[in-house]
Amino acid sequence: MTTTSPSDEIARPKLRGANLRLLIGMFPANVGMYLLWGAIPGILLPLQIEEIDPANKAGNLAVVATIGAFAAMLAQPLAGTISDRTRTRFGRRAPWIVGGALTGGLALVGLASANTLVQIAIAWTITQIAYNFAQGPLGAIMPDRVPAALRGTFAAVSGLGLMLGAMGGQIAATGFAENISAGYLTFAGITLIALTLFVLFCPDRDNRGEERRPFSLAALLHSFWFNPRRHPDLGWAFLGRLLLYLGYFLVSGYQLYILQEHIGLGDDAVAFVPVLGVAALVTTLIATVVGGPLSDRFGRRRIFVFAASVICAVALVIPWVLPTKTGMLLYAVISGFGFGLFQAVDTALITEVLPAQEDFAKDIGVVNIAATLPQVVAPGAAGAIVVALGGYSPLFPVGIALMLLGGLAVVPIKSVR
Repeated sequence: MTTTSPSDEIARPKLRGANLRLLIGMFPANVGMYLLWGAIPGILLPLQIEEIDPANKAGNLAVVATIGAFAAMLAQPLAGTISDRTRTRFGRRAPWIVGGALTGGLALVGLASANTLVQIAIAWTITQIAYNFAQGPLGAIMPDRVPAALRGTFAAVSGLGLMLGAMGGQIAATGFAENISAGYLTFAGITLIALTLFVLFCPDRDNRGEERRPFSLAALLHSFWFNPRRHPDLGWAFLGRLLLYLGYFLVSGYQLYILQEHIGLGDDAVAFVPVLGVAALVTTLIATVVGGPLSDRFGRRRIFVFAASVICAVALVIPWVLPTKTGMLLYAVISGFGFGLFQAVDTALITEVLPAQEDFAKDIGVVNIAATLPQVVAPGAAGAIVVALGGYSPLFPVGIALMLLGGLAVVPIKSVR
């Protein structure tokens, strides 16, 4: 595990040369990856499902999203275990990053032609598996190749790419509301190009000479587990991310339907999504650019993560008590700042509590279950709440409680300030 000390500050590496090239390269790679995650589950997939059965759209979206997210939850740790053991002239991550993007693009071709709920569920599940085989190894680049003292800055740039991609994807996807298939193909192409260019311009070293680690059934099963008693700091970091993401996806996963029914926009909801996206993007940029470098400068991560959780919780209060376009706009601005701050710092915090260098991708994959598991649980839970209580309003107080608990979970971490 890595801790910050005065000697670390004195020996702080410079952001130049290979470090600077990698920093620049990671930005478009993350934008390309998350454009897809913002566009498809947030806009294109709900619209496609709504076209098939408008009366049951909430329940159908919950089923499809839950199946796909469960597949993603299993795929990313497995991808990490496999890539940790990969030996090629291009390093251990590149083949999976490019291969996952290519396979995912082909799956989106299938999704574009799907016209039944079963076909959509199958195509979306394959899409999730493929792109998580790319995303898992991409996430391991930071602990692989970035000095610990620069990880706050790198996490800020990665978080900036994430949020810019996710929000930009939502905004851009609204332009394909009348041609969903074209949207799927467009985002598949962008992601493939972005990840391929990253691998070409930020190449890893040839690792064929490294010792080949055995791949066994035990290693496969270990892909989905770490011992929180042996590594309590990683356990607390996992719990914090899990709770905060759960609170976030409980509401954001149903944003389009919330706008349609809770806010009362009906068919005008799609046109309002870009407005929210732009508003959130501005504050996200500010929080991300400022938060990561500040956490590097002060050598502190936990206080920033806790502050982010409080800000996100406050944001959820507004549309709960003010179900109007103004309330949603304020929510977008404040939650954009809070979630941007969280993404900028939490990623750096995670890399500093990873137990073993030889298992970086596997452990990141396990920790990322904390981001994908909420996508498994949230749609079903949110759908049950909406159906049982007859509206979207109860989603907000539940999300608030989860956000605050997520911030409190990082307080017991000892190895990172």
